[in-house]
Order: sequence, then C-alpha cells, then structure tokens
Amino acid sequence: MNILDNFRLSEEKEDFERVHDTIDKGIYFKGTNLWILVFAIFIASLGLNINSPAVIIGAMLVSPLMGPIIGMGYSMGINDLGLLKKAFYSYLYAALVGLTTSTIFFLISPIDEAHSEILARTSPNIYDVLIALFGGLAGILATSSKLKGNVIPGVAIATALMPPLCTAGFGLATFQFQFFFGAFYLFLINSVFIALATLITIRFLKFPYKHLPEPKDELKAQRIVWLITLATLLPSLYFGYDIVRQNKFEKQANRFIENEAVFPNDYLLKKTIDARQKTITLTYGGEFIEENRIMTLKSRMKNYDLENAHLTVRQGFAYLKEDKSVEVAKVAEETNKLTRLLNQKDKQIQFLQSRLDSVVSQNRLSNQIYLELKNQYPEIQSFILQPAVNNGLVSRKEILIAALNCKRKMKPGEKQKIESWLKIRTKVNNLKLYIEP
Repeated sequence: MNILDNFRLSEEKEDFERVHDTIDKGIYFKGTNLWILVFAIFIASLGLNINSPAVIIGAMLVSPLMGPIIGMGYSMGINDLGLLKKAFYSYLYAALVGLTTSTIFFLISPIDEAHSEILARTSPNIYDVLIALFGGLAGILATSSKLKGNVIPGVAIATALMPPLCTAGFGLATFQFQFFFGAFYLFLINSVFIALATLITIRFLKFPYKHLPEPKDELKAQRIVWLITLATLLPSLYFGYDIVRQNKFEKQANRFIENEAVFPNDYLLKKTIDARQKTITLTYGGEFIEENRIMTLKSRMKNYDLENAHLTVRQGFAYLKEDKSVEVAKVAEETNKLTRLLNQKDKQIQFLQSRLDSVVSQNRLSNQIYLELKNQYPEIQSFILQPAVNNGLVSRKEILIAALNCKRKMKPGEKQKIESWLKIRTKVNNLKLYIEP
C-alpha cells in the first residue's frame, strides 16, 4: 500500500450539506449562544483577574466565538457573499458584546493589577499567527470530517480567542490603552488566520464554489482577502523578530557578565538588562574600580555582539566616597542600604550552611545507628532516622521518626526494646518507631 494513501481525506469527508448546516448554525448569536458568550466572558475575566490559567481554559472551552470566524472563512472559501455578510456581522456583534461585558466587569472589579496572564496577551507576534493558522486548519478539517473527535475544544484552547478580548476590555476599563491595542490585535490575528486556514481547507477539499456574475468582482474579493491577511501578518512578523532579538540580547548580556564582569574584591550587587533600550547596568560593592578597568570591560563587549549596547557601572561604597558633591546624609543612607543588603546575604548563606550541616550530621548519625542496630539484629535491611514536626491543636512539637525494614517479622517485645534503645541512643524521648514488615 502507498504510504501517501494514509494522508488522503476523501473517504472521511463529510457531506457538503451537513458541513454547511453545521457552520451556518454556529454563526448566529442570539438566545442560548449569546448568553453562553456573556457567561464565558465573565469566566475568562475572572480568570484573568485572579491569574488562574485553569479558569481561563474553562472559558475558552465554553466560548462559542469560533462559529462566526469559521463561518467567514467558509463563506469566502465557497464564495457565498450572503453567508459572509451574516458571519461578519455576527462576528462584529459578538466582539462588541464581549468587549463591553469584559470592560464592565473590570470597571466594577476591585482588582486592577495586570497579572502575568494579562501581560502574556498584550504582545502578539509571528508565533501567534502560526498557532492561529494551524489551529484553524485543525478546526475546519475536523468540522469537514465524519470523525469529529475532540479537536474543536483543543483548537479553542490553543487559539485563545476569549482571553485577548477580555484583556482588551481590561485595557479600556483601566485606561491602559497599550494593553487594549496589543490584546485586540492578538484577537484580530487569531480571527483572521483561523478564517484564512478555513478558506484554504475548503478550497483544498473542493467544496462547491459559487462564481460571481462578473470576473472583476471575484478578483476584487480575492484581493480584499489577501490585503486583510497581509495587513494582519506584517506587524506580527516585526513583533516576532523583536522578541527573538531581545532574547538574543539578554542571552549575550548574561554571558558577558558571567565571563567578563568579575573584579577581585568586588561583589556584583545588582544587574539590570534592558533589551529594548540595549542597556546594561551593573552595581558593585567593595573596592573602588578604576576607570581604565571599566574601559577594558567595555572594550570586550564587542566579543559578545554587544558593541551597540551601553554599559553603566555603578559602585557602592567607593562610588559614594568618590562623589564629593553628594550630601553626607545621602551617603550614609546609601551605605546603610548596601550594608543591610550584604548582611542579609551573609545571613542567608549562614542559614543555608547550618541547614546543610544539620542534614550531614543527621545522615551521619543515621548511618552510625544503622550499623549498631545491624550488629544486634542482622535481619535489618535498612534504617532511616528523620526529624519531623507534629502541628497539634495546642502546641507544635518536634519528634524523631525512625523506620526499619527487616527480612522477617519482629518478635513481640522487640519493637519496644529497639524503640527504648533508640531514645537512649539519640537522647530524644519524643521518638516514633515504624517497622516493616
């Protein structure tokens, strides 16, 4: 059998009339569909407000927004202008209802902070275009097939129509118009490329095509479709390139700092990398760093493709002492701040070292006791000794947990004997012993 036969779609292709009816019914927004859309908007807005991906995914599964978008692509694919107008007006109506509902929600919501789930939908790029395109291809292919499966819910989650529309409402409600434009552009990207994927698939599957009376009108319609596609695609290409450029800059800057920005008797207190502005700011504490050493450091930036970046070196104590114009009070304040930061880091190091020493000491004690028990009871296979905390209703008690694994079942009285021996050996009365088997 030819392996290409596995990729053929003709045998699983659904009847044209059934596909047409399914898409036609999904276009309209009234009654149940409209209320489901409103509730889905509220669910998604709540998810964005509390920064919950699970709630947002639930809203995407509930949302009926895919209907008119697939309807637009389908109607363009078969050249049905009447159906295209219905789908387009339904799409505008649904977007307006969604935008209004989310704006009202965020106006009355007491939380107006932009969490990560909101910020993630304000900077669309070429990757969002690809997600929408492949998601749309999967969606219309499933709709046109007799084997529907669970593709449509997956497409709804992947293409994420609902969250950007709600984020746009957040931008309007909080007067942060950069959020509105970024999120609404992402919503348009998803819509346009889901429709484009639908158009391509419908043409590929050779659904019945309606010809317009005038060839000029057909050519004009095709040009409009590709103009809208390009107008949506080109800005996303730039944003995608910008993301790649910023990631590359941050990676190179971190390599430069790790390999070159090391000075004896100085500690790097803080590093700030701004990929958009191409700036690197390093703050050191310790001995004064001479200007010639800073210039040498800057000269090495070209080895990391950072010749167009601007490097600023700020110094802690020595920097403040060198600046004679700084007021005494400000010098003292900055010095105290740096001192507190260094003390805090020292305390963290001491705490971690004490924890490490405690673990090492506990493991050493556990191994020693195991050897002593093994000498008394050769059938013992393993032994674990671990401190724990019992949070009771009245008080918080520290206990010691001991666990034994034996080849045979212990005789009556042996467990109590071992437990008493362990209490004396460890000098801990609050000890619990568990034996298996």
